[in-house]
Amino acid sequence: MLDGQTVLVTGATGAIGRAICTALAADGARVLIHYGRNRAAAETLLAAIGGRGAILPADLTDAAASGALWNAVEAQGRVTGLVNNAGIRSEVSVDAPMAEWQAVWEREFRVNFLAAADLTKCAIRHFRRHGGGRIVNMASRAGQRGYGSNAMAYGASKAALINLTRSVAQSHGAEGITAVALAPGWVRTEMAEAFIAQHGEAAALEGIPIGRMAAPEEIGELVAFLFRPSQVSLNGAVLDVNGGSYLR
Repeated sequence: MLDGQTVLVTGATGAIGRAICTALAADGARVLIHYGRNRAAAETLLAAIGGRGAILPADLTDAAASGALWNAVEAQGRVTGLVNNAGIRSEVSVDAPMAEWQAVWEREFRVNFLAAADLTKCAIRHFRRHGGGRIVNMASRAGQRGYGSNAMAYGASKAALINLTRSVAQSHGAEGITAVALAPGWVRTEMAEAFIAQHGEAAALEGIPIGRMAAPEEIGELVAFLFRPSQVSLNGAVLDVNGGSYLR
C-alpha cells in the first residue's frame, strides 16, 4: 500500500516512533529513522524492519540541527512523507525562578514545535520539486483542551503544531502537499510511565471512558493509514485518539 514511499520519522526510537516505523515498513514504505542520542536503539529498529531505510542522528534541541537533518534526508533521494513525532514533556512551576521557567519553555518549543516547523519548511520545498508529499504531525489532546499549570509549555507547543498543520493544509494543498495532525491523549510510553511514577496511574486514566491508555501500536497503524495515497481528503484534519476523554 505504501510501496515507493520514503518517510522520515523524527523521535523514532521512542515507543510511538518505533510503532510508527514498524507500521510504515509493514505497509511497504522505506523509513528514515531519526534519533537523538540512542544510536543502538535506532540500529535495532532498522534491523527489526528488515533494513528498509536508514538511521539519521540529530539533536533537535539545537536550532541548526533540523536543517542538517534534512540535508542528510535529501541525500537519501526523494522523500514522500514527514512525521514530526519527536517531543518532550517537561514540568516547571509558575513559582519557579524566571530563568528556569524560560529555559523549560524555550526547550519545549524548540523540540516540539520549532524543529517541526523547520522540517516542514524543508519538506514543502522538497515536495514541490518532486510532485507532492504528506506531513503528519504528532500533536496532543493537551493542545486542544489546555493542560495543567506545571506543563503549560507542552500544551502550548502542541497547540502551535495543530495550527501549523492547518496552515500547511490550507496554503499548500493545491500543490499536492497535504498535512494531518494526530491528537492522542495518554499513550502507554516512557513519558506516560514517568507521569504515572510521579502522580499515579489513576491520575492518568481519570476522565478516559474506556479506562485505558492507547497502545503505541494504535498510533502506528493510524499513521501508516494516513500515508495511503487514497487518504488525500484528510488534508487539514486533526484526528482525536483519546478514548473519548475530550470531545469537540
